[in-house]
Amino acid sequence: MRTRPYAAADHDALIALFRTSVRSLAGADYTLGQVLAWAPDEIDRDGWKVRLAASSTWVATSDGPAAGFISMEWDGHIDMLYVHPDFQSRGVASMLLRRLEASAEARGLVRLFTEASIAARPFFERRRFRVIAAQDVIRRGQALANFRMERRLA
Repeated sequence: MRTRPYAAADHDALIALFRTSVRSLAGADYTLGQVLAWAPDEIDRDGWKVRLAASSTWVATSDGPAAGFISMEWDGHIDMLYVHPDFQSRGVASMLLRRLEASAEARGLVRLFTEASIAARPFFERRRFRVIAAQDVIRRGQALANFRMERRLA
């Protein structure tokens, strides 16, 4: 498994990975309506293109398709971290986060922050992120609980 920077050719694969990940893994914590609001059939492809290009994004791969990806905005905001269900519990998310942390530290950032889903919260807590606040975000008319979290960098 290795990480590499995002390339425009990854665009469709990462949208598919995102949708598969959310739909496969979020059902334990969110209703079907919430899951479909989070990862709908129709995704704003152009919006994703802009979002990914404007972020520092890394992709985890093995010999085949993408296993996961992570993106960070210029200010240390971890916008997205998704791992394909076939690669869960194999250290992919940890590897991606380490890559992101190294980039953030090299850029002189002093803080990383994110909005973690119910399932992602323990992952981030094990990596020294702390909950700032619980919140509900609205996606396509559905309220989804998540947690604003942060971690100070050395």
